Amino acid sequence: QVQLVESGGGLVQAGGSLRLSCVTSRITFSIYDMGWYRQAPGKQRELVAVITSGGSTNYADSVKGRFTISRDNAKSTVYLQMNNLKPEDTAVYYCNANIGVSNYWGQGTQVTVSS
Repeated sequence: QVQLVESGGGLVQAGGSLRLSCVTSRITFSIYDMGWYRQAPGKQRELVAVITSGGSTNYADSVKGRFTISRDNAKSTVYLQMNNLKPEDTAVYYCNANIGVSNYWGQGTQVTVSS
């Protein structure tokens, strides 16, 4: 059974930092494009950042310059380093693994940024 397990969420003050991790199992991690999405209460899930199997990255405009996505293929893990957090970053953050025909989600980790 494929698993994506996020960790690293929590409560932080505005201006602080958090590092999210997503450990995957039972997928050939290196061939998947990996992404982080978030969903705030009452809002649709939105893309935060993606890193392709080749290492190319793309970010939502709202997080550019503050968040960094990275991956470690040897550990089947994708990370999201979040700096200079803002209250509007408060959401549940989800890890995603995608190669088109296969698409998997983690259970999410809560990030709360206080002002």
